Amino acid sequence: MRFLKKYFVTGLLIWVPVVITIWVLGLMVNTLESVVPTFLSPTALFGFDIPGFRVALVLAVLLATGMFAANFLGRGILKYSEKVLGRIPLVRSIYQSVKQVSDTLLAPNGQAFRQAVLVQYPRAGCYTVALLTGAPSGEVADHLQGDYVSVYVPTTPNPTSGFFLIMSRSEVEPLNMSVDAALKYIVSMGVVVPPAGPILNAVDAAAQGVAVQVAAAQAQLNSVKSGSQTAPTQTTLSSEGVTTPVTPSRSSD
Repeated sequence: MRFLKKYFVTGLLIWVPVVITIWVLGLMVNTLESVVPTFLSPTALFGFDIPGFRVALVLAVLLATGMFAANFLGRGILKYSEKVLGRIPLVRSIYQSVKQVSDTLLAPNGQAFRQAVLVQYPRAGCYTVALLTGAPSGEVADHLQGDYVSVYVPTTPNPTSGFFLIMSRSEVEPLNMSVDAALKYIVSMGVVVPPAGPILNAVDAAAQGVAVQVAAAQAQLNSVKSGSQTAPTQTTLSSEGVTTPVTPSRSSD
């Protein structure tokens, strides 16, 4: 019976990811197809069903909307539409709340969920992986004395639910792992271990990366302006933990 159990578990390990992947893809396709009204279905337009037509139609509408909103006329119409929706009592509260969350999570230049951190939760001595979401502001920041950050602690195995915490920056340990790796680690209950890496020196690692890029671009611009050949670039570590390039000085001819 032991060899039957071994083969059974092996079959589960092969088929479970395949079945779950197919189920998730089917759920996404059904959700997209449900958005398309009946009069735009291939049966109503052509008299016969075309698999994937409604999904392609939704993707085409999303692409066309993005292209339209990227120009001056589209931005003006979009801004006017938001003002109209903002004057409807019930729609206003729902639309603005959803828009704020979507802009924060989906914006290309957003900083939400850009850094995995290690925090002590739910008590001292117990650690869990969380996601850095920013820093408290407004009235909340006025009641805090010191440097604090906002973190989101996902639950296992469903990371869409969790806890929002405001913690002291000194109690947050940044991790040198991607958000995807952190989510896999959380969902798998610690089974899928991310590769080991060095711990970053600051919570705002994203800001440090931007500072390095700006410093490198400035050094390159200075070398272009001077018209001289750039010497090999060296890097130093500043007091803030940001690695910045240092260009050796050249004596005048």
